[in-house]
Amino acid sequence: MQLITCPWCGEREEIEFRYGGQAHVAYPEDPYALDDEQWAQYVFFRDNPKGPFAERWVHAAGCRRWFNAVRDTATHAFLAVYDVRDRRPHTETSR
Repeated sequence: MQLITCPWCGEREEIEFRYGGQAHVAYPEDPYALDDEQWAQYVFFRDNPKGPFAERWVHAAGCRRWFNAVRDTATHAFLAVYDVRDRRPHTETSR
């Protein structure tokens, strides 16, 4: 069992959380101006690094609040947890 730290509730079991995709993906300023290829790039294409990666998570079985986390995709270790309105924090293994 892995423990994930919710910024509001503290450490909880991973079963209480749901993954929400890559963090810090900006919504297009004018989505109606995008052609099909540009829209597909926004909707479907995301980074897939080996190592530290900023992700969105929701505490679905708890406070139901969204937060961001930097997680190492090779080890699954959470390196930092932060509010969705904050910038990605610097971690020693960040790239």
